[in-house]
Amino acid sequence: MELFRQILSFDSTSGSERPLGEWLAARLEAPSVETFEVGDGTLNVLLRWSDVPRVVFCSHMDTVPPYIPPTFLEDRVLGRGTCDAKGQFYAMYRACQRLAAAGHRDFALLIVSGEETGSWGAKAFARTDFRAPLLVVGEPTDNCMVSASKGTKRFDLTFTGRPFHSGYPEHGLSAVELFVDFMERLRAADFPEDPDLGPTTWNVGQLCSDNPQNILSPELSCRLYFRTTFAADAAVVAWMRAQASGTLRVDEYGGDAPARYPTLPGFPAKSVSFGSDAPHLTNFAQKIICGPGSITVAHRDDEYLSFADLETAINNYSKIYESYH
Repeated sequence: MELFRQILSFDSTSGSERPLGEWLAARLEAPSVETFEVGDGTLNVLLRWSDVPRVVFCSHMDTVPPYIPPTFLEDRVLGRGTCDAKGQFYAMYRACQRLAAAGHRDFALLIVSGEETGSWGAKAFARTDFRAPLLVVGEPTDNCMVSASKGTKRFDLTFTGRPFHSGYPEHGLSAVELFVDFMERLRAADFPEDPDLGPTTWNVGQLCSDNPQNILSPELSCRLYFRTTFAADAAVVAWMRAQASGTLRVDEYGGDAPARYPTLPGFPAKSVSFGSDAPHLTNFAQKIICGPGSITVAHRDDEYLSFADLETAINNYSKIYESYH
């Protein structure tokens, strides 16, 4: 566990993960260790046990803020990145060591940057000439294989009002009220329920209206982030485009489509509502998503990973490799 402790001791919140990447490239052992510049100051690390690997394990080294140092207890370890997703690539590395000791060679481990802020490392790696038949992506899935995942759609919204003295609101137009009206329409929108992925959900972030309290807001901006389903992905885009008006600018930034993934016999499987690097790593023929830990504690201050989950993941990754052969 000392290696895991050292990995967790790095503050690798998105944008600051380069020191961890450089340390991993120097510390982890494999016949071939390469680094790839992402282009934003971060890097990806690729460990190969073969020049032409058939199975590639992959997870990300960056975490959401704030950094929380590790605390090791009897049955678990707490701290930032324990289950999202340093525990994943640590388990994958341990599985690679086990496979190598058993005489296997045609596999690799890819550790990428920038997953939490746009999958920048995955997108950069997809532009390389590297190709392989199978990618195994590590995410906190309770050691279940992901059968399907929701898509994502991002929109930046700008509401434009007319500022006026707040004692006479009838002479102005509050951008805050425009935002409230929009949210009421969004809550009433009848996006279809998906039989596999359930309802479409959304979250508002980066909400800003810095007007004084005694002046109607002239402008409010925010980011709207959808988790979409097979049934509603196109409907969400169409509905958002229809909301644009003289008082609401809608800037569309795309995202991922909902996706289905293969599962293997003998492994529990389920659908998930979170995204991953999998859609962006287009240089692989097939992709499996599976990993230790629960998404219900990821991104929380009490994030943790149990040692039992970690050991199960090491065994699972070895079995996935063996099943592919």
